[in-house]
Amino acid sequence: MSTPEAKPACPACTLEDVIAHAAHWECATCGHEWPREAAPEAARVVKDAVGNVLADGDSVVLIKDLKLRGSSQVLKQGTKAKNIRLVDGDHEIDCKIDGSAMALKACFVKKA
Repeated sequence: MSTPEAKPACPACTLEDVIAHAAHWECATCGHEWPREAAPEAARVVKDAVGNVLADGDSVVLIKDLKLRGSSQVLKQGTKAKNIRLVDGDHEIDCKIDGSAMALKACFVKKA
């Protein structure tokens, strides 16, 4: 025998006169509808150029020379970045190289 799911209070009017539907809740008093708790999203997986999974705190090495945008400097192949941080966006890696903050794409690095 399964225990019935506890009905939440309506987030709009805070009353507990709630109707349970298959995919959502509905308040019988004010008519407000909201989704049941969705399944948690899978964690984002970031892979380097050779397919290794990267995590926060890893060290990576550049696999090719990269020009720095807005500068005449070049990051050389083999340059190491320690203690990386994974972020959302086009450039998945935040790190510091030679004391300067950088944003790198994972396709240009391999795990050290």
